[in-house]
Amino acid sequence: MSPAVTGPLIKHDVIVIGASAGGVETLISLFKSLPHDLPAAIAVVLHRHPLFNIHLANVLGRRAALPLVEVQEDGPFQQGTIYIAPSDAHLLLTQTGVKPDRGPKEHFTRPAVDPLFRTAAEVFGQRVVGVLLTGGGDDGTRGLIDIKAVDGISIVQNPDEARTPSMPRNALLYDHVDLVLSLRDIASALVALAHGTSIRRFAQLQKRAAPHVSERSTMLR
Repeated sequence: MSPAVTGPLIKHDVIVIGASAGGVETLISLFKSLPHDLPAAIAVVLHRHPLFNIHLANVLGRRAALPLVEVQEDGPFQQGTIYIAPSDAHLLLTQTGVKPDRGPKEHFTRPAVDPLFRTAAEVFGQRVVGVLLTGGGDDGTRGLIDIKAVDGISIVQNPDEARTPSMPRNALLYDHVDLVLSLRDIASALVALAHGTSIRRFAQLQKRAAPHVSERSTMLR
């Protein structure tokens, strides 16, 4: 996947996702809503204890149409696959693919969301969609700012829906988030954006589909 962007239509085909407390159930629900032919590559960080050795890809992927891979070594970053950060290592995106990294902890944790979001912005620029889901603390907020700085798109789960709302709320406090959505609508947004729908057009379609939805459920800033 080349980081170059060509032509007037920008397909947001690089999706990076961060979650913490409550993230297992949330990610299972999100992944089962994504189609098998989604034209995007997805990288995910879920906070977890380094001794939590369960095969996370099997757990998160039990209802997913897309294949999941827990990254253990440097490798390609390809469309149609979900890449999961391994235990006790950050997940980075590079010019050649995905890379596990045992660099210093950030936000007292490894893996952390910010390194993934930051490197995605550096390599893929405006093709990136950053998604911040349920969790405690403020990991991911700085990374969403980095994504916005290169004209990428930032989405947060509606804090009123999130099991642990601190991460989405902190993103809303410190960044100009593009969309605040329910988990179901996040899946719809990722599909639309990957196919080249503009964020403004998606927000308009959402408003038409659910004209009585609260302002917080679909927000374009």
